[in-house]
Amino acid sequence: MLSLPDPTNPNPSIKGRVGRFWHRVTEGLEVNQLWSQIQKDARSSYRLYSADLGDLGKETSRFRRGRTIARALFWAILEKLTPARRVLLLLALLLLFLPAFSSNNNHAEISEFDLHVWGGLLLLVVLLLELADRVVMKRDLEIAKDIQAWLLPGAPLQIPGYQIAYATRPANTVAGDYYDVILRTASASGAPSNDPNDGRILFVVADVAGKSIPAAMLMATFQASLRTLSSSGIPLVELVAGVNRYACSNSQGGVRFTTAFFAELDPATGAVSYVNAGHNVPILRRRSGIIERLEAGGLPVGIFPEAGYQLGSARLDPGDWLVIFTDGVVEAVNAKDEEYGEPNLIRLVDAQSATAPAELLRSLLADLDRHVGNAPQHDDITCLLLKRS
Repeated sequence: MLSLPDPTNPNPSIKGRVGRFWHRVTEGLEVNQLWSQIQKDARSSYRLYSADLGDLGKETSRFRRGRTIARALFWAILEKLTPARRVLLLLALLLLFLPAFSSNNNHAEISEFDLHVWGGLLLLVVLLLELADRVVMKRDLEIAKDIQAWLLPGAPLQIPGYQIAYATRPANTVAGDYYDVILRTASASGAPSNDPNDGRILFVVADVAGKSIPAAMLMATFQASLRTLSSSGIPLVELVAGVNRYACSNSQGGVRFTTAFFAELDPATGAVSYVNAGHNVPILRRRSGIIERLEAGGLPVGIFPEAGYQLGSARLDPGDWLVIFTDGVVEAVNAKDEEYGEPNLIRLVDAQSATAPAELLRSLLADLDRHVGNAPQHDDITCLLLKRS
């Protein structure tokens, strides 16, 4: 492991300055962590550019197959540039690989070095232009990330007799996953309440189809409609139907649908009413170790405006767990393309059923990291845990 001077050391020596510079560039990451990040970035980039390769497995010759893949990758990269930058890149490649000939005293001279310099400069220009775009986009994405974090709940709600923990880990800067915990009033007037024992508590976990900016924008509209309808005091099935109608008006004909799980808890009795709108089936783990699944519901929201939804019911008794998650948890894959899977999730909950949700959530994220290793995260990861004490 590379050993460098302490970046906080005020020694103005060259080694001290080099150490501070290295710390600033790497943000304090160790060499093995940097190498792991390089591997993840390389795999992510290959997945991006190879998405348009199609079926190249029909080539019988290894040489022909490799040549076909290389050509397809080249065009995939080229098509992601603007037309002007494509011309610059092609000109740079010509200058780098095709030496020019000039006539001098009846013999040819090759100005290969000069051409390589100019080709390298053109490549640098293309790189700087792409880097400028990335910096601007990164800044905008960081702002969007801050706004998205503001839309999600902060510290877990304190409910007497219950413990809650939740977390999300986006695959990109912004995510299409969503979770929320909303107090709903028991009064007929529909006026908001700040008392967790007054009325019901709404738990929602949702996953917009797709990732990054398009999914994040639809997530924001989902949050707005959910918050508006939840304050009206309407029954849960009507709330889900209303969210569905609003989502259909923004789903591009059902292409941008959202899977979601809605649950209302009565803290006094532990009674849970729920609607599963095409979402991963949550796990209800009894204190005895028995696993129940909460499946009642209907289609994902945003597909069919008049979709009907079935209301399900369950009860949380002392020692019971409710585990709500998105597919990014159970479908997290490692370098061998092996999924984490629900059996591993259930085994972890069984092994740590006596702990608090916050501790179990930390263990789950650590277990996912161990399973995935250096493989890039391909989907947003979100999990909400509720335990009755």
